[in-house]
Amino acid sequence: MPGGGSVTQEEYYGDVFALLKQGEVYLKKVMEMYPNDNTQDELQSILYTKTRIKTPESMMEKLKRRGLETDCRTALANTHDAIGIRVICSFVEEVYRIERWLQKREDIEILEKKDYIAYPKANGYRSLHLIIQFTKFDLQGVEAEIQIRTIAIDFWATLEHQIKYKRNVPHEKTIRRELKRCADEIASVDLSMQTIRDILQSDTWKHVDERSR
Repeated sequence: MPGGGSVTQEEYYGDVFALLKQGEVYLKKVMEMYPNDNTQDELQSILYTKTRIKTPESMMEKLKRRGLETDCRTALANTHDAIGIRVICSFVEEVYRIERWLQKREDIEILEKKDYIAYPKANGYRSLHLIIQFTKFDLQGVEAEIQIRTIAIDFWATLEHQIKYKRNVPHEKTIRRELKRCADEIASVDLSMQTIRDILQSDTWKHVDERSR
């Protein structure tokens, strides 16, 4: 690994980088296969996705926090999120629908699940995290992380992420309290919007049934 200056992904991951890129592309294609027209309203199930290969800086920092060596071999042996995709939905219900759809696929296996929607983090963060493993083709055995969350909490998480990695934040305690309050309010709004949608869809089906009689 070159000394001084930043290290590129190609330099850090070496011969494995091409396989990681292949996994990133495949994971995006998997999510593009999700049926986006399985609802009665006009809202898409998945609003957008964002894939990434973990940067060397981020990976090395994670390893340092664990007291591990920061080389690529150690990274791939001790972490599961070198490849990642973030899936953004309109409603909480869709998060779990996507999870169930992924469970039925034969080309991936879900190894681990962390449900921060049912059990939020102390800071208010809510999302569903899945560690998966590819089971077919050249990618067999390669692992990746899938994060699924609503667009409302994604907006919150973007701001919280900036504060998390920014040093000397003025009034940090006050800001974190406000962020926690906002996260709780967002969760309440997500629930209310889901309830409204359920009522509208139920009413839609009722009218369809009446017209078909």
